[in-house]
Amino acid sequence: MVSATESSDGLRIRPARKSDLGILVDFMARLAMHVAGGAPRTLRRAERKRLRELLAAALEDQDRLVVVAALPEVGPVGMSYIYVWRSQGIWEQLDDLELKSGVIDDVWVEPDYRKLGIFRAMLAELLAFAEQHDVQELILEYSLSNREAEATWSRLGFQPTGVRAAAFTANVRKALSAGQ
Repeated sequence: MVSATESSDGLRIRPARKSDLGILVDFMARLAMHVAGGAPRTLRRAERKRLRELLAAALEDQDRLVVVAALPEVGPVGMSYIYVWRSQGIWEQLDDLELKSGVIDDVWVEPDYRKLGIFRAMLAELLAFAEQHDVQELILEYSLSNREAEATWSRLGFQPTGVRAAAFTANVRKALSAGQ
């Protein structure tokens, strides 16, 4: 279990609690809007419920960590989420080999509180959690349009290792029908 840390300016990084679920869902919705761009929208009730359940389950899982960044007089201003992903590899081998990766799934800092060291403080907690779980590599993904994320992660040593492509099924069906 990761314990809370507090900086000299009062920034507190702590494990999320059930009482944080509402603000965590709000942060995740803001992150999605930030990535998608466009006008703010209201999250569907079913999606809000799904995210609450996902986060509530994460709070109970030893291989997952959700942290909250909070400032005195302000309250929560950010969150981050990591989980341990285990695989056996694809090649035949003499011994059982378990590969562990830490998947950084979400990181959000409210815009008014960026460039204050909050992101770095949360990332340090995620890194400590990963190391406690014998994780050797960290994995994440971000939208190609999110230049801020690309620059931030690149400065920290993250490099693209693959491409994740997406297509609407109707477009694929149309291309197949056209013989493309």
